Amino acid sequence: MAVAEPESTRRRRAPRADALRNQEAIVEAATEVLAEQGTAVDVREIARRSGVGMGTLYRHFPKKEDLIRTVLRQDFSRWAESARQAAIGAEDPWAALTDFYEQALAGYARHRVIVENFALTWSDPDLEGIRQLRLVIEELRAGATDLLRAGVTTEDLLLLLVSLGHAVQLTDQCHPLMWNRLLRISLDGLRADHGEPLPVTHGSRSR
Repeated sequence: MAVAEPESTRRRRAPRADALRNQEAIVEAATEVLAEQGTAVDVREIARRSGVGMGTLYRHFPKKEDLIRTVLRQDFSRWAESARQAAIGAEDPWAALTDFYEQALAGYARHRVIVENFALTWSDPDLEGIRQLRLVIEELRAGATDLLRAGVTTEDLLLLLVSLGHAVQLTDQCHPLMWNRLLRISLDGLRADHGEPLPVTHGSRSR
């Protein structure tokens, strides 16, 4: 017969309401600060904005990397969903693909930590937002199959997003929205009326 766990033990194990509030405040502040300043931010600034002491911050997030990953997981998911919502409203498949890139890159431009980390994490199978992006891009690619040049894969489209993200990082401060010009050039190169075959790369997949 199982012995019931003492009520006092259950209370100790259950997160206290103030602890949950502190954690939420830390994540909220970190999201704001990382978007503004990137991963080089001093965690003391995050603690200050969240209204908690350094000891409290470290109890919830012993390493700065733990906090960054939490924010990235949350914001990648929001970013992917925002781009998906923008795309699914378009009836025309090409407009849907275009809207996806525009919304994704506009969000990218506003969030410095995504700018800094996307190229490093886009192939990470454990990052929920990356999985969401792949699913969205696969759906868009399938819908626009007749409009895309032969051989274009989901990985091509995801890597294009990474590449244009670098353009955002390089140009957004000095030439805002220059990435939009590069996006149009890139999308034009994806159209089916470009009949020449794409080069085959080692390990390429047909997805």
